Amino acid sequence: MITRRLFLRSSGLALASFGLAPRVLVRALAAAEPADGRKLLVVFQRGAMDGLNAVVPFAEKAYRDARPTIAIPPPRRGGPAGESAIDLDGFFGLHPALEALLPLWREGALAAVHAVGSPDPTRSHFDAQDFMESGTPGRKSTEDGWLNRTLRAAPDPGATPLRAIAMSPTLPRALAGPAPAVALARLDQFRLRPAAGGASVATDFEGMYAGAVDSALHGTGHETFEALDSLKAIRAAAYRPAAGARYPRGRFGDALVQVAQLLKADLGVQIAFVESTGWDHHAAEGGVRGQLATRLRELGGGLAAFHRDMGEAMDEVVVVTLTEFGRTVRENGNRGTDHGHGSVAFVLGGPVRGGRVHGRWPGLGSGRLYEGRDLAVTTDFRDLLAEILARHLGVRDLAAVFPGPLRSPAAFPGVLRA
Repeated sequence: MITRRLFLRSSGLALASFGLAPRVLVRALAAAEPADGRKLLVVFQRGAMDGLNAVVPFAEKAYRDARPTIAIPPPRRGGPAGESAIDLDGFFGLHPALEALLPLWREGALAAVHAVGSPDPTRSHFDAQDFMESGTPGRKSTEDGWLNRTLRAAPDPGATPLRAIAMSPTLPRALAGPAPAVALARLDQFRLRPAAGGASVATDFEGMYAGAVDSALHGTGHETFEALDSLKAIRAAAYRPAAGARYPRGRFGDALVQVAQLLKADLGVQIAFVESTGWDHHAAEGGVRGQLATRLRELGGGLAAFHRDMGEAMDEVVVVTLTEFGRTVRENGNRGTDHGHGSVAFVLGGPVRGGRVHGRWPGLGSGRLYEGRDLAVTTDFRDLLAEILARHLGVRDLAAVFPGPLRSPAAFPGVLRA
């Protein structure tokens, strides 16, 4: 008997998505949710977010001194709204463009991890993103990604090819590897393409199915089309976010709303990956207003809308944001910031120990900066991810996901309830 997984691998088919395209989505087989229904959404902020202006150390004089034109002013009682940091704990504050996240912070659903990043010293976007997505800083020879290794470290006998999805035109580095994963630009725009070395196929999978003569292939095709019917149904229906949630316009908001739609459709999605771009601000970064504020407003609005839309289902979801590195502490001559080291990550969801900034703050004073210019990394991004994988997804063999020194619970930042 040919298995569904063997059919999908041996048929030479791979899923691709693109702009204006035919209408068929394949490789979705209806099956049960993962055993406990827990899910992970990874948001990758490409371009290196300025963590110091996102979660602002307003109480530290060195921060204000280093940024005479782009520093976010400390909280002001009775001051005009949106013109200063939003106080979180007397030391750190949110950028005012992230105001949409404040209710989640107050209810304990949102946490931040400061001075987080990669131990590798590279300031190359390409290398830093590659290392963070492979999960092996400094090692360029790694072929697969940490999310793909996660799928293999925690196998699910009832998993579908939709267990891991990326809302992007191509499969991200983090999901590359032998475990099935799917890249979707949009739910309503898909095509089929040959896998590497595979024979060419018609873009209409129904045509291939109709012409199949092998009984085992025919049976697999029948099961696949049952899943296609489900996906067609959720595509055809006009999706309305719950509880009045309003996603920001643009690719990031569109990706989040479609992840929410897929999670609610019970098609076996356990891991989702979304990208946010435009974080590289060498010039005219801005303070309370400007380029960074625009990106942060989109980020905060999107995460808040996703949380509101998912409702009680967020009890089983963790969202984590990552960026390849931070920015220089001192602003440059173009009122921007250059490539740095440590940044900040947000963690959102039901299991989160929210309402606090986690991680050890290294300080910005003389002698405390990395290479004399950057926020030092005190939390390895792998320790943050390892905690989420171990405590949320139940991954036991962390060494299979992050090869090298064993990720110890003693190094976890403590963002999730044990």
